[in-house]
Amino acid sequence: MRKNISTFLITAVLAASLSGCAGTNTESKITDADTGQQNNGTNSDEAETSTKAGDVELTVWGAEEDEALLTRIIESFQQEYKGQANFHITFTAQSESNCKDVLMGDLEAGADVFAFADDQLNTLVAAGALEPVEDAERIKAENLPGAVEAASVGNTLYAYPLTADNGYFLYYNKRYFNQEDIKTFDRMLQIAEENEKKITMDWSSAWYVYSFFADTGLEVGLNSDGITNFCTWNQTEGSIKGVDVANAMLAISSSPAFLNTVEDGFLKGVRDGSVIAGVSGIWNAVAMEDAWGTDYGAARLPTYTCAGKQIQMASFSGYKLIGVNAYSEHYSWAVRLAEWISNEENQLLRFEMRGQGPANTKAAASADVQSSPAITALLDQSEFSRLQRIGGNFWDPVSEFALNMAAGNPKKKGLQEQLDSMVEGITAP
Repeated sequence: MRKNISTFLITAVLAASLSGCAGTNTESKITDADTGQQNNGTNSDEAETSTKAGDVELTVWGAEEDEALLTRIIESFQQEYKGQANFHITFTAQSESNCKDVLMGDLEAGADVFAFADDQLNTLVAAGALEPVEDAERIKAENLPGAVEAASVGNTLYAYPLTADNGYFLYYNKRYFNQEDIKTFDRMLQIAEENEKKITMDWSSAWYVYSFFADTGLEVGLNSDGITNFCTWNQTEGSIKGVDVANAMLAISSSPAFLNTVEDGFLKGVRDGSVIAGVSGIWNAVAMEDAWGTDYGAARLPTYTCAGKQIQMASFSGYKLIGVNAYSEHYSWAVRLAEWISNEENQLLRFEMRGQGPANTKAAASADVQSSPAITALLDQSEFSRLQRIGGNFWDPVSEFALNMAAGNPKKKGLQEQLDSMVEGITAP
């Protein structure tokens, strides 16, 4: 029997949700009706594995691009547990970015096992959609600390770490920069100016703009209500003030080598040769290698000059997780499948087939993963990254402020006034 769901609780959590809802679009069904000999090398569960001919129906949600990968993983899972049940495992494409919204629409009808972005964890736990992970200490020991933190509420692990690659770092063309050059934004801009080239970053996205404020002592984060934000980015005291960061951004944007652009502009510039460095994520690694070949380089973000100091640019970090629906009819089997999808071997397979960075410690340390410039850069940047735990009012005010900095503050509006307005928007109830 599945647990009874509190309609009141679901309604309350849905009211707190900050993003939209999207449906599924692709399905593939994989079955195994083999009822041969039981695999004695695996653990048994009296409720679900004592009968060889028992039917086990499971639905797995994952990214559409992961269908071939997950199909292969599901097939190997069925082979591992061959004979212990009649498996009917269905893959359905579902975006990881809005998984919680679809799941919260009807938990009982939702997937048994699902991939989701880590910033959805708190909502899923609050709704009772996830139970604490079994054998949590082993899972914690097998995965990177940041991934474990992302999969936990407090000290309790609620999901299985899957990837550790949803962040950003520096791409650069080795033809123009050496290892010393890429340490500071100032030096990179100087080189780009001398060569009449561009260095890009997307200041329309608060996700990237966070990097200027994060290691200054100025703070932003989620309040205990899980909805509203606190923010001190307009601080007027201390060794680094809000106006210091604003002036630093204006200094960068004043360089003829700096180009504020979205992803399409970055890629276009890389391909036509006008862009020789930019801040982006692992999803562009193949495009960088195709465009720059042996000159393709990646590294952690540089420092930038702020209030006469060199400040390390920080970043938001993100992780993909695997969850097990607490309302699954075959919960024990769903747990086994979640563990299987996220184990070391299959995280390496995910890297091989999809180029995604493993959360598993041993997989991340493998020679193949370490040979990837983008993965290595992301791991180096992780020392200066923070989990994205931000309420919805963060994004627009930061974007508005940063776009004005990118334009050079053309109306010459007071920087403190702009910072105060931004923070007022960020912290609005």
